[in-house]
Parts: sequence; C-alpha cells; structure tokens
Amino acid sequence: MGTVKMLAAVAAAATILGGGVTLAQAADTVLRAADTHPNGYPTVEAMKYMGEVLKEKTGGRIEVQVFDSHQLGEEKETIEQTKFGVIDLDRVSFAPMNNIVPETSVVCLPYVFSSVESFRKVMDGPVGEEVLKAFEPKGYIGLAVYDSGARSFYNSKRPIKTLEDMKGLKIRVQQSDLFLDMVKALGANPTPMAYGEVYSGLQTGLIDGAENNWPSYESSHHYEVAKYFSLDQHAQCPEVLMMSKISYDKLPAEDQQAVRDAAKESVKKMRELWDAQEEKSRKIVEESGVQINDVDKAPFQEAMAPIYDKYASTPELKALLQKIRDAQK
Repeated sequence: MGTVKMLAAVAAAATILGGGVTLAQAADTVLRAADTHPNGYPTVEAMKYMGEVLKEKTGGRIEVQVFDSHQLGEEKETIEQTKFGVIDLDRVSFAPMNNIVPETSVVCLPYVFSSVESFRKVMDGPVGEEVLKAFEPKGYIGLAVYDSGARSFYNSKRPIKTLEDMKGLKIRVQQSDLFLDMVKALGANPTPMAYGEVYSGLQTGLIDGAENNWPSYESSHHYEVAKYFSLDQHAQCPEVLMMSKISYDKLPAEDQQAVRDAAKESVKKMRELWDAQEEKSRKIVEESGVQINDVDKAPFQEAMAPIYDKYASTPELKALLQKIRDAQK
C-alpha cells in the first residue's frame, strides 16, 4: 500500500474508531479489535471471550469491542493500522506477517506439522513463545496463536490429484511471498488477492481456485463457485492475535499482564469452537455436492525443497525449524 493510501486508511479507521486505546474517565479502557471473518466465526468469538475474561480480571476497567467482517479493512490494512495504534487488537493469519516477522514463515512452511495435535503441542510450548516474542521488535505484541486448520486447494476446473493437475491453474494466495513461491513450485499461477475479493474472483473466472480450511471455504461460500476440494493439506499456517505496541505501552504493567492472560485463556475457547465448526462446515460442503478427493502428498512435499531452502535460510531460522521438528518427536 502506498503512503497516501495507507494514511487514508488510517484516517478512515480513526474516524470509525475514534482513535486507538481510549482512556475514558475513571481509567475505563476500550480496546478496539479487528477481524476479517464474519460474526460467529471461531476467531471472532474467541476475541469476544477474551474481552469477557479481561473485563472480569480488571473489574470492568477494560473492555474489548470487536469489529468483525472486515469492517476496518482487509488484513493488510488492519496490520498497518494496528502498528500505528489506530486499531488496538488484530486477528490475522500468520501469512501476511511472513514478510514482517520472518519467524512466522517457518511456522507456515508446507507440511512442517504432521498433524493438528503436533501443531498444538508445538505452538503451546517454547517454540510458540519464541515466535510470539518476535513480533515485538516490529511494533506488535504477539498475544496468542489461534488454529487455522489444514489448508487445501479448491478450484472450479478439476480435481487436483497430482502435480500435473496444478499446472496452469490461477490460484489465489494470501499476500505472502511464501505462499506465492509455494504455488509456483507446484506448477500453478499464484494470484495475490484480498480474502473479501475471492468469491467474485472465482465467480467471474479471474481466478480458478484458492486454498483454505473447511470453515473458511464454507463460511465464505466459496464452495458455491469452486466445486472441487482436494485434500492435500499443505499448510497449517495459524492465526495470531496481536496488539499494537503503541496501545500496549499505554497500559500499566498490571493491565498488560491481564491482557496477556486473557488472550491465552481465549485459545482454549477458540479451539473448542474451531473443532466444532470444522465438523459442521465439512458436513455442509459435503451435502452441497462438492467433489472431495484425497491427494498423494509425497510429490507435493518433494516439490517444497527449494521453499525450505529459501525461507529457513539463516542460522536462526534453521534453528527454529529444527526446534519445530524436535518438538514433534
């Protein structure tokens, strides 16, 4: 985003929000939170739950106001606004943070986690804390890691069963170099696009497909215009709940800790809702007549060798990758 456009977005958000952390009389603090997902989505409900916990922990002194359904912009815009303190709390995918916080790229590497259980074990431990701490030098406070399920490809043209089936497909990707390179390595044509534009892109043929998890595929209604869902499960790139460092630094130490504790408590709630939503979403998709197929993952995994070389290239990132692997043993 250019400087002029970015400042305009910040100004627009400030008009909606009244500007960042609000300290009203009697130290009453309202934290504004952004999420692109619709009301009822697990991450949205988890942030609401965090707000309830935080309000209780602070005796009502701090509240969280959640703006869902990309009311405050798509993820790229909210990330920038959060850095400037216009938005206080932001739920975004790790993917658009890859170019900002390199450690997030390692977590998003294709096939780096063997299962959902392994992912949760790793991200709940020292590795997860290390990655969250890496946000702070960039102007954000990493508070919690939310699930995002296993991402798979879906499209309007054909089932994807082999690498050959990927060739020529125009696949929407998040605004992340890692995802761009991953799709290129698989032989398809990556097209960066905001999440909110994917349905119309599929409908008009601007793109042939995209990649995401069951709840996103279903709740966005992409299954209506992309009837082939191929279970390659290439990534479990998670979500992050982060806070503007500007907003965080305005709070006293006691309240900072309360924010961190409430965010951590919201993870359990998010996962409960996520597991239920995955099951519900898959059932809706299956009943709609979508063609679902398994994929032989081995050739896909082999094609990822250059991606690992590029995104775990420094000694620090290689060490982080090894920690992820060791934690799954």
